[in-house]
Amino acid sequence: MHYKTLPQKKVIVVGAGWAGLGATYHLAKQGYDVTLLEAGPQPGGLVAGWKTPGGRSVEAGIHGFWYPYNNIFSLADELGIQPFTPYTRSSQYSPAGLEVESPLFQAMPYLPSPMGTFVYTQFKRLPLADRLSALPLLYAVVDFDNSDDAWKRYDGMTARELFKQYGVSERLYKESFEPMLLVGLFAPGEQCSAAAAIGMLYYFILAHQPDFDVRWCRGTVGEMIFRPWVKQIEALGGKVLANKRVSDVQVDDNRVTGIVCTGIGGDETFEADAVIFSVGITGMKKIVAGSEVLRNRSEFRDLQNLGGVDVLATRLWFDRKIEVPLPSNACFGFHETTGWTFFDLNALHDEYQDEPGSVIEVDYYHANQLLPLSDEQVVSLTQKDLAGCIPAFGEAQVVDQAVVRISQGVSHFAPGSYRYLLPGTTSLSNVFMSGDWIVTRHGSWSQEKAYVTGLEAANRVVDLLGTGTTAEIIPIVPDEPHIQTARTVNKTVRQLVNQVLPQLWSY
Repeated sequence: MHYKTLPQKKVIVVGAGWAGLGATYHLAKQGYDVTLLEAGPQPGGLVAGWKTPGGRSVEAGIHGFWYPYNNIFSLADELGIQPFTPYTRSSQYSPAGLEVESPLFQAMPYLPSPMGTFVYTQFKRLPLADRLSALPLLYAVVDFDNSDDAWKRYDGMTARELFKQYGVSERLYKESFEPMLLVGLFAPGEQCSAAAAIGMLYYFILAHQPDFDVRWCRGTVGEMIFRPWVKQIEALGGKVLANKRVSDVQVDDNRVTGIVCTGIGGDETFEADAVIFSVGITGMKKIVAGSEVLRNRSEFRDLQNLGGVDVLATRLWFDRKIEVPLPSNACFGFHETTGWTFFDLNALHDEYQDEPGSVIEVDYYHANQLLPLSDEQVVSLTQKDLAGCIPAFGEAQVVDQAVVRISQGVSHFAPGSYRYLLPGTTSLSNVFMSGDWIVTRHGSWSQEKAYVTGLEAANRVVDLLGTGTTAEIIPIVPDEPHIQTARTVNKTVRQLVNQVLPQLWSY
């Protein structure tokens, strides 16, 4: 008796960042005929690295790998790569000088959350009375449990309104919370959703004492992580195709049957049994705008209500070594509504350990007013800002440079945006979503969230098409017992109040 081999199910993944690569990798391991389409010249999206004409490595900003990134760290182990630095200490500067130094929190005696963060963070100027003004904010932290109801309660409020409502002093807000928002959510407090602010601050800083500890890639993420990852995908039979810009989808009976890419040579169609979109907000809006099928559906059309934040990334090579006390640094107060960070790449990247002069990466967030500047103006501004933190930078000469402008490059969690963020499933039965802006109950943020939602999308494909096993996703570490108890009590009280006075929570 002869058995006919069933053809492999075809899955198309759009976007080769953390989410798209994560989904593609798992599905390739499960035996699917999976094709990953990337609009850019190489996988990685905004974190893809490349070389300058002189052969020096550049990428679109530096990306940290925080202590709670358990899924990404597990992936690195599975790939057999060791791309990360040890955990590093960090500091914060203002035009007045050094403001904050953070220890390695995992090395300090453990204190119940959030006491470790409060006790061990070394503020140089911020008075204790201002720091204590944050205590009432703990109620909002307890009340926000990442549920759909919690997002709806807090998303309509700005982060600035939230901190003011809970009595945070103006100085603490200006010198601590808003700088965190500018480098965590990439926008000033009046432009950030209170829900996103609480969720981000809790995940990265407040949930567990070591969560603020961070390490870095020892080179560009594209070279050290994505390149070996793509090789593994291709070895499994997956296809990763660059320069494939999606322009439309083909639909039959509420199912997408093909993805259309438009190029110089005309249209090219990729057949699909399932589709995963893993692109950022800006890229997804462009796809929807060009697709009659997608823009006729309100969930996709409403994405026009979402936006991105501009980023300016500058890498400078100096003619001499300049002493930088700590390798990663955040800065505030230099530019209205713009935060920035700088990194000592001699300490972080293998390539620059023996460089004769300092190599410094400077990334500006919410940099819309800086993008029109010429490269020369950007370099001059960057050097001036660096000298405002470490005066020796003002005396050095820039011998090489790279300036990268990323318009609308990172997700903007604006007040009221939650209602327009897409869940992992869509009204099209075989189309799934992933990325750092997709609604998930996992609780993670940034790169870890993008990777996790990629795995979640792959699992939905497995459930739909019935081949293979689902990916194991490591949950975030549970809340500490006192936080769990406080949340249980708060939820019970809220439910009782809602039964008695439902109109209080009806808007």
